[in-house]
Amino acid sequence: MRIAIFPTCIVDAMYPRVAEATVRILERLGHEVVFPPQQTCCSQMHVNSGYFADAYDIVRNHVEAFSDYDYDIAVAPSASCVVSLQHQQPDIARRAGDPACAAVAEAIAGRTFELSKLLIDVLGITDAASQLGSYFPHRVTFHSSCHGLRHMKLGTRQSDLLRTVAGIDYAELPGLEECCGFGGTFSFKNAGTSGAMVADKVAAIQSTGASICAGGDVSCLMNIGGAAQKQKTGITTVHFAEILASTRENPLQVSGDVAVSGGGRSCP
Repeated sequence: MRIAIFPTCIVDAMYPRVAEATVRILERLGHEVVFPPQQTCCSQMHVNSGYFADAYDIVRNHVEAFSDYDYDIAVAPSASCVVSLQHQQPDIARRAGDPACAAVAEAIAGRTFELSKLLIDVLGITDAASQLGSYFPHRVTFHSSCHGLRHMKLGTRQSDLLRTVAGIDYAELPGLEECCGFGGTFSFKNAGTSGAMVADKVAAIQSTGASICAGGDVSCLMNIGGAAQKQKTGITTVHFAEILASTRENPLQVSGDVAVSGGGRSCP
C-alpha cells in the first residue's frame, strides 16, 4: 500500500525522529511511505485562537497538497491533528463560502488515520513484538492525550500496542484520563492553571516508578517533558511510535532530559 505521511508541523519542526519512527514501522510492514511536499500545518492552532480567515488558507493548502498526490491512505502520529482534519477543516472551508473545498477536505480526512488506529484497525497489528519486532526493555507509563481519548475515541489502542512490546515493563498511569494542561494556546493564556495541571501529571508519572512516559501527541509530551526536566525528575518522554520502532538490533536509547530536536537519537 502507498501511505502518505502527514507528520504535522510540530513533529516536522521539533520532533522529526517521531516521523522517522513512523516511516520505519510502516516500511517494516512492506508499505511504501510518501511525503506530499506541499503540506504544512493542519490549522488547528489558528482555529482554536479564532483566526478563521487565516485558517482557511492553511486548509486550502492541505487540501491541494493531498488531493493532488498519489496515495491510498494517509497517516499522522498525532490524534489532535487528525481530529482537526476531520472536524475543523471542513467547517472552516464552509465558513469561507467554499463548499467544494469542504467536500474535498472531508474526503481527505476520511482516509487519514492516527497511527495506532491505522496499525490496529486497518493493518491488523495486535502484537508489536511478533509483528513489528518491537523491543524496549524499560519501565514505561503512558499518557493519553485529550483529543485521542475524548474526541477520536482511541480507547486503549496506543497503550495496547505498547503492552505487547518485547521486554517492556508497562505501568498504568494514575489519573490517565486527566489533561496534562497543554491544550495548545491554553498553556500560554492560562499559564498558572496549566502549570498546576502538568505538575499533577508529573507527580502521577513519578508514582509509577517509570523513568519513561510515552504518549501519542508530541505537544503533550513536550509539556510533560519540560515540566519533568525543570523538576529534575530524570523522566524522559517519547512518542509510542519510537518504542514500536525500537528493535533488539537497533534499540532506542533514552536517558536524561526531554529532547526537542532530532539530535542524539539512536534510530537513524
